Amino acid sequence: MNTQAISTAVDYIKAPLLYKGKVRELYDLGEHYLIVVTDRISAFDYVLEPAVPGKGNVLNRLSAHWFEQTAEIQPNHVVHTDVDKLGDIVTEPELLRDRIMVTRKAERIDIECVVRGYITGGGWRQYQQTSAVNGISLPGGLRKNERLEEPIFTPAAKNDVGHDEDIPFLIMKDLVGDKLALELRERSLKLYEYAHGYCAERGIILADCKFEFGLIDGEVILIDELFTPDSSRFWAKSSYALDTEIDSMDKEPVRHYLAQSDWDKNSTPPPLPEEVVSETTRRYMEIFNILTK
Repeated sequence: MNTQAISTAVDYIKAPLLYKGKVRELYDLGEHYLIVVTDRISAFDYVLEPAVPGKGNVLNRLSAHWFEQTAEIQPNHVVHTDVDKLGDIVTEPELLRDRIMVTRKAERIDIECVVRGYITGGGWRQYQQTSAVNGISLPGGLRKNERLEEPIFTPAAKNDVGHDEDIPFLIMKDLVGDKLALELRERSLKLYEYAHGYCAERGIILADCKFEFGLIDGEVILIDELFTPDSSRFWAKSSYALDTEIDSMDKEPVRHYLAQSDWDKNSTPPPLPEEVVSETTRRYMEIFNILTK
């Protein structure tokens, strides 16, 4: 794996740039899209400096792994992940090896499909205030990080700038229609159930996760990324406990550093120290190795 940190691929791609997200860049190949996963890292809606070496490779390879694992459960947008097939469209193939994905063009459904199997994070904060999450009433007396009797589907309306907005399922129905809303909920819960079992066999708890879907000729297609540290909350079984903050297997070192700093979360963030960057790289590689062994 090339360990050089890539903050952007614009200088290495001879194709139109359609969209630059916090981490991913989307290029137009005509019939297909080209997604390049950079090493940029974000927190609290800010892209931080410096980039985290190897992060993009992990996200792309892990997504590719999961797309292959779940293809029989849910069709997805992947065409291939081989940079050599792109020919002279990529001017520095070794820099971008393992961080590209060529995909079919889908019309994105502007709903983030979130599944929660445990009451934690934003779901826990909602539950404390209302005894419900996204309008779903839950039993009284639940404890932080407790496993729910059944996973719940808690969608959010997509927002490309800032946070997505949690919405009740009834609002999702209004936005996309009853039939599609029910289908997305069913597909999301089925994917979570599969991945939760897969992770459990490897000593990992999949606490919650989010999916994006699109439409191709009316067919629902899984797009974007899948069960990565950026889209899922992974806990080591050995670290699981109630009523505490569990150290998740992702960019936790970055969040911890920023929380302990004097940064006001409304201005340019301070540069990340070298030890925080290297520990974050280690975390991403660790979860990748565990889940792909």
